[in-house]
Amino acid sequence: MAQSRQAWVELRFNGRVAVVTGGSRGIGRATAIALAREGCAVVVNYYRSAGGARQVLDEIKNGRSKALAVQCDVSVRSDVESMFKATVDEFGKIDILVNNAGVMEGPLFMETTDQVWDSIIAVNLKGVFLCTQVAAKYMIPKRYGKIVNISSNSGIGTSAYGDAAYGVSKAGVIQLTKHTALELGQYGINVNCIAPGAVETEMLRGKMTDQEYADFIKARKKITSLGIVGQPDDIANVVLFFASDDSRFITGRTILVDGGRRDFI
Repeated sequence: MAQSRQAWVELRFNGRVAVVTGGSRGIGRATAIALAREGCAVVVNYYRSAGGARQVLDEIKNGRSKALAVQCDVSVRSDVESMFKATVDEFGKIDILVNNAGVMEGPLFMETTDQVWDSIIAVNLKGVFLCTQVAAKYMIPKRYGKIVNISSNSGIGTSAYGDAAYGVSKAGVIQLTKHTALELGQYGINVNCIAPGAVETEMLRGKMTDQEYADFIKARKKITSLGIVGQPDDIANVVLFFASDDSRFITGRTILVDGGRRDFI
């Protein structure tokens, strides 16, 4: 029975094609590898980290799954259109989109420049808009699709110094999830959202020193019910659920994956 169950899990995404934005590191990397491990052909999107994308590609192909790395600035429509065309040219279709690409900058509100504000909104929110709109054009004729957006608990209720633009962009992702789920549901497309808490990634660490990062992680552990911070696989596991047909009766929803964070205000 255990062997039969394992075989089913490994084939859960057999024949499916996924695009994972920001797939060269962190949550995106874990998600791309997890989807490939269960039989999905994966397009690994990256912007600057070509080396990281190649590493993900090698790991996927070593596991005998299909993968393609595509450079794309998700805030530029022509780039996005080219990425999805490359996906369909290579694999014939697009079944799953994981909108994971994001940036995080931490100036205080009064120190946030127009440039910083615009760059964060462009990637974190406009990127989700563009990728969803273009992917949906390929999904609608098939009347099937799974779109999973990665937001943050910063978009739900936490307030932290330096989170102004980032939190607003992630709140926008949650609202965009609700609206696109409404419009795309008639075509058999599910759109859902994950709001992670603190997850140990390069983006979370940013420019902190070793000691600053250790203190930060310790503080985050203290405000969660589980007393831990997340790992990229913790988020990837939830992506797999939303990307699978196990979630066929769920759309427009956001789930917090944050260890039970208790400091929402």
